[in-house]
Amino acid sequence: MTTNGADAKLILLTTTHRVAPGLLSWPAWEALRSAGRVLAADAGHPQLPALRGAGVEAEIVAELSAPALARLLTGQPAGEGPVVWLGSPDGDPGLTDALARLAVEHAGEVPEIEVLPGSYDLPGARLLDLVSVMDRLRSPGGCPWDAEQTHESLVKYLVEEAYELVEAIEEGDRDTLREELGDVLLQVFFHSRIAEEDEREPFSIDDVAGDIVDKLMYRHPHVFGDAEAEGAAEVEANWEQLKAAEKSDRESVLDGVPAGLPALAYAAKLVSRVRRAGFGGVADEPYELPAELTAESAGRLLLAVAQRAHDAGVDVDAALRSAARGYRDAVRAAEGLTS
Repeated sequence: MTTNGADAKLILLTTTHRVAPGLLSWPAWEALRSAGRVLAADAGHPQLPALRGAGVEAEIVAELSAPALARLLTGQPAGEGPVVWLGSPDGDPGLTDALARLAVEHAGEVPEIEVLPGSYDLPGARLLDLVSVMDRLRSPGGCPWDAEQTHESLVKYLVEEAYELVEAIEEGDRDTLREELGDVLLQVFFHSRIAEEDEREPFSIDDVAGDIVDKLMYRHPHVFGDAEAEGAAEVEANWEQLKAAEKSDRESVLDGVPAGLPALAYAAKLVSRVRRAGFGGVADEPYELPAELTAESAGRLLLAVAQRAHDAGVDVDAALRSAARGYRDAVRAAEGLTS
C-alpha cells in the first residue's frame, strides 16, 4: 500500500443501466465534479458520454482481476479530490470482497471507502431486461428456436402456462406461483416481440402496455377521474357500463365470448353474459338427471349446473377442478400413494 489512508478517499459509484445515462443523483454529480481522478474499466460504459458532456473525463484502466483492481484503486496517492471508480454494468464481481480483505489486512493504509449509489432501479425496471433478452433471442445470432416461433405456434404454450398458473394459485404454492407468473409474462413479451416484426401492422410491448394503461384509467373513473363509487359492486357495475359503451357495435350479448375456452368455462361465460344483460328470451335448462344419459342430455345437464352455479355465485370451473383434485387424492390414497 502506497496511499495515505488518513487523507485519501475512494468512492465506488454504482449506477443502473435501466435508466437513461446521465440521470444521476446530485451527490453522484458532486462526487464526480470534485474527484481528483475518475476511473472506469469499460471504454463503452453507457455513462461516459454523459460525463464527457458535463466536462468530466474518465480514465480507462486495463482489465484486471478483482484483487488486482482493488490494489490499484486503494493504491492511488492522495490528491486534490477523491478517486471515483465508475462501477461497471456487470457490478464488478468480487471487487467489494477484495476491497474488504485489503481493509482488514492493511488497516490504516487503505483509504476511506464509500459506496455511492448514483442511480436506482425504478419499480418494474427488470422488465427492461426482459425486453432486452427477448430482443437478443429473436435477433440474428440469437436462438434458432425462438426465432422460428409465430403467434400461432406459441398458442399451446400460452394455454399451458395459464393453466399451470391457475393450478399454482389453487394449490397455494407460493414458489410455483412466482415461477408461473414469470412464464405467463414471458408469453406476453414473446408475442409482443414477434409483433414488432410484422410488416403491415407492427406494435411493441410499449404499445401493449400503453393500451392497457389507457383502458385501466378509463374504466376506473372513480380513481383517475371525478366519478364516485361506493364498494366493489358499484365499481363492477361502472366497469361493465363503460365496457358496454366501448363495445356498442356488438349485435349480440354473446359477441366477444371466445369459443376456444374449455367447454365448462365457455358455458359459464355464456351464462354470465346472458345474466348480466338481463336477457330472458331463452329458458334455463332443467336441473334434473334424465332417465337416460346421452351425450346431448349430459351436455344439457352440465349447462343447467353452470346456470345454477352462476346464480349461486359459484365459479363452476374452479369448483369442478377442486372436486377433481379431491377425487385424484382419494384414488391415490386408496392406492396407498401420497397426493
